[in-house]
Amino acid sequence: MAKGHRSQIKRERNAQKDTRPSAKLSYARVSVQKACFVLDAIRGKDVQTALAILEYNPRYASSVIKKLLQSAIANAENNNGMNAENLYIAECYANKGPTMKRVRPRAQGRAYRIEKRMSHITVVLDER
Repeated sequence: MAKGHRSQIKRERNAQKDTRPSAKLSYARVSVQKACFVLDAIRGKDVQTALAILEYNPRYASSVIKKLLQSAIANAENNNGMNAENLYIAECYANKGPTMKRVRPRAQGRAYRIEKRMSHITVVLDER
């Protein structure tokens, strides 16, 4: 038997839940390696600096992550009542998503596989 009533178990689980504002993008059409180049550049920075870095970064992943960061800032202001000037990026990471497998025709009837990789990108903010 479980240790207590279902509502008690849920209450304990929700007490351990992370209350920091965050945003997650699932199934982003960018590989984990390419997303991590951009995420490493903004990790630990305050949000104004991070937005400036993402604005002028030429990589495709930076435009996707910029949108995600703006969503996390909006979540912090609206849901948690935090001030945008005091926010910084506490965590940001990309996890591997599913891979679309495609076929490329090659010489003499052969076929090479092309793997179009996806990732799940998460940005977690915190207040200084």
